[in-house]
Amino acid sequence: MPKILFIEASGKEHLVEAKLGESVMLAATSAMVPGILADCGGSCTCATCHAYIDERWMGVAPPVGPDEAAMLEGAIDVRPNSRLSCQVTVTEALDGAVFRLPASQY
Repeated sequence: MPKILFIEASGKEHLVEAKLGESVMLAATSAMVPGILADCGGSCTCATCHAYIDERWMGVAPPVGPDEAAMLEGAIDVRPNSRLSCQVTVTEALDGAVFRLPASQY
């Protein structure tokens, strides 16, 4: 199973084993990673699973779709590497990916 590293705004790290085909958000919430609120349960309607994918992994994850882009417009502290983790599917290629969590979600 691929491993995804989540880094809280405080710097605390959580290495999570993720199931292929699930969302990065589900991997985080299943492992009780703080900072991924996922209020909408992964339906891309709340932006509470906002995370920053490390630049090395930006080209590996699928591109941001129109629904995700619209939701990110309302998120706090959006950056070029912002993603909604509910919209990123875990693949073998994401093994070792790093997602940093914004301070605004604590």
